[in-house]
Order: sequence, then C-alpha cells, then structure tokens
Amino acid sequence: MISFCIALLILITGYFIYGVLIERIFGIEPNRKTPAVANPDGVDFVPLPKWKIFMIQFLNIAGLGPIFGAIMGARYGTSAFLWIVFGTIFAGAVHDYLAGMISLRHNGESLPETIGRYLGLTTKQIMRAFTVILMILVGAVFVAGPAELLAMLTPEHLNSTFWIYVIFIYFIIATLFPIDKIIGRIYPLFAVALLFMAIGILGVLLIKFPDIPEITDGLKNMHPQAAESPIFPMLFISIACGAISGFHATQSPLMARCMTNEKQGRPIFYGAMVTEGIVALIWAAAATYFFSPEGQQTFGVTGHESDINGKAAVIVQKISEGWLGVFGGFLAILGVIAAPITSGDTALRSARLIVADFIHYDQRSIIKRLIICIPIFIIAIAILIYSLADKDGFELIWRYFAWSNQTLAVFTLWAITVYLTKKNKFYWVTLIPALFMMTVVLAYILFDPIGIGLPYATSVTISIAITGISAIWFFYKLRILKKADNKNT
Repeated sequence: MISFCIALLILITGYFIYGVLIERIFGIEPNRKTPAVANPDGVDFVPLPKWKIFMIQFLNIAGLGPIFGAIMGARYGTSAFLWIVFGTIFAGAVHDYLAGMISLRHNGESLPETIGRYLGLTTKQIMRAFTVILMILVGAVFVAGPAELLAMLTPEHLNSTFWIYVIFIYFIIATLFPIDKIIGRIYPLFAVALLFMAIGILGVLLIKFPDIPEITDGLKNMHPQAAESPIFPMLFISIACGAISGFHATQSPLMARCMTNEKQGRPIFYGAMVTEGIVALIWAAAATYFFSPEGQQTFGVTGHESDINGKAAVIVQKISEGWLGVFGGFLAILGVIAAPITSGDTALRSARLIVADFIHYDQRSIIKRLIICIPIFIIAIAILIYSLADKDGFELIWRYFAWSNQTLAVFTLWAITVYLTKKNKFYWVTLIPALFMMTVVLAYILFDPIGIGLPYATSVTISIAITGISAIWFFYKLRILKKADNKNT
C-alpha cells in the first residue's frame, strides 16, 4: 500500500506541475472567443458552466477502461501502478489536453479533421472511417459491462439482454437530443455515483491498508498466462483509458464546443484525465488485493470459482459489496455502471458529428441528425446482435476495440507533435509518447493472435525498428522544414 499512496500523490502533483507546464507550452489566450461563444447553435455548440463541462468530460472518457481495464491490468502485478501514473501524467493527460485545445482553436472540429490538418489529406480520409468505426465499436462494447452489472442488481427475468436493449435505446435518445437537454442534465447525477464509488473504495483501501505487493518487490509478471501475455505490450493495451486512450481525443471536441474560456482547458482536459487515472489506480489496487490469496479468501472465492479472475463485472460486485456493504456496494456499482453508459452515448454522438463535419451537414434540425444517425445505429445494432449470438462475441470486439483505441492515440500524438513543431513549441512532450505508443501498438499487432501472431522477440524487434525509422523520417522532415523557414527569413 505504500506504493499505492506514493503513486496517488504523484498523480495529484502531476496535475499542478506538469499540467501547468503543458498549458504554458500550448500558450492559452484567455481573451480569445471560443466556438460556443462565437457560434452557438443550441445543439452541440452550447455554452456550459466549467464544473458541468468537467463532469461531462470525466464521464465521457471514464468508460469501462479505468475500472475493467485496471482490474485486468492488475493481473500483471505492480507494474500496472507505474503505467497508470506515468502514462496518465506524461501521455494521456497531455494527449487529451492538447487534442482538446487544438480543436478549440479550430472551431471545435472533430478529431479526424485535426489529424488530417497536420498529417495530410490521405490520413484524414483514413481516420474519418477508422474513427467512426471505433465510435460505433465503443457504443456496442460499452453496453455489455453495465448491462451485466444491472442484471446482478435486478430480478432474474431482467437479464443482461434486456438491459442491453434498454441502454442502447438511451444511447439513441442521447445521441439525437441537444447536449444540454439530456447529457447536460443527467451527467452530474451519474458523476456523483461515480465519485462515490471511487471515494468509497479509496476510503476502505486507506482504512484497511491491505497487504498488497510493493514496487520494491520487483515488477514480475503475475498474469496467470504470463508467457502468452507479456507485460510489454499487453499491459499497455489492457490499461488504456486509465493511462492513455485515443477515444478521449474524440470526446474532447464535444467539450471544446461548450467551453467559454481557454483557461478552462487544463481542469477540463488535463484534470479529467488525472481524475480518471486516480480511479484506475484505486481499482488496480483493489483488484491486486482481490487476486492475492488473502483477497480470494476475504471475498469468498473458492476453487470452484477460479475462473472469476476473468470476469471484471463479478469482481466489481464482490469488491463493492464486500467492502461497502449491500447499500454502499449498490451505490458503488451504480457508479461503475454510469461510467461506460456515459461513454457509449457520447461515442455515438461523436460518430454523428464526425460524419456531419465530413459532409458539411448542418445539425440544427433533428431530421438531419436522424439521416446521419440511422446508418450508425443499424451498424451498432448489427454488432450487438453478433455479440449476443456468440458467447465470446463481446470479448473479441473488446480486443479489437483496445487495439484500435491505442492506434488512434498514436495518430493523435503524431498530429499534435506536428502542430507543436509548426508552432515552434517544445514538441518532445508528445514525440516521446508517440514513439512509445507506436512501438506498443506495432508489437501488439505483430504478436497477438488477433493480429499476425509472430514470435514475441520478432514482434518486439520489428516494432522497435519501424518506430526508429519513423523517428528518423520525422527529424528528416523537420530539418527540411527548418531549412525552408531559414530561406523565407
């Protein structure tokens, strides 16, 4: 628990030190008009209070990742703590903040437009399709977890299939209505439940102070299938939303369209990511204890339930009710339920806005919103039907989502790096995370069975080599750019 407490303090300190540094590198302009002030439309460009925007951003990005992802990541051991802390401060929060602020400077444009602006037209076209597909996957994937938890809390005839349909109907409504009518009104209530969950589990951790492995004990891979699941790159894919997630950059433009001052950027974008990192850290610590022999005994897991380690929803239920009692556990589980639901609805909303930006289709009319949304809903429903028909359907979709999510983070980091380069700003703050995450994604694709399935050593070697070539190409292009600038001056 000493490592957990230190990690928690570093995360909080990172917001006040590194977050301020990133803000200064970007260079905010408090007197500059934001899109919500300059071009309000009553649907997506709607000025909102800073506290409400923070709550919405936090809930948008805090899907299953910081809870379910952290639980699965905890199986790798204490290295999960390091990734959550340093990934959040130096990669995830930087990624979210700069993506959001760049969107703010370009009238709240969607992520594919920003990527295309700095990486070229071809990349823009690829990212438009890629991002819309990812948003639809999020809308489908983030239904299963909360539906399973709701089924645990309700009568037996209200099974997970029933709740999947109920949640998806809500997704449709939230996607179509103006942001201040549904999302702006109910998200604060969801946020209260989510924060209660985090504070409740944190309180028990600090009071009980359970004996969990420390970082000083070493970073041994504790995963049950360690040979098939090496820490690099698997940990960095498993814990995505709790450290860095490309999905977040698709949500930041939604809030960029509601901000009234650039000073709000650091608490809304960087702060929300740090808050999510804290949630991930809390659940990683709780899950680490759960997976220990003492934890298995405490939570009543017998030999007949050994497969429970792969069921994050069941682990959430057992930890919440075991530590907070029936009522407290009920409230905590509601917080866990709220997180993915509030990410799924805004994911489909993002898909609508990305398509609308692409075809320059005004969204003031609900009929025009429906025209774009109907194909999106049909595809999402088809994915849901497939997932329900195949017992491993959701697991397979989740793995593709996890890979796609981190791939998008790589493209976003490269686009931000080019932006900083062109603005003559300190680009190393995103170049290093871009190179690292590129290596992670390439190694995962090359090694994992859903990808190419190469031997581990070969996968890592090739991924490092490709990343190295990319770095050389970047500096070569940078040199050409500087020469051109010198000639012009």
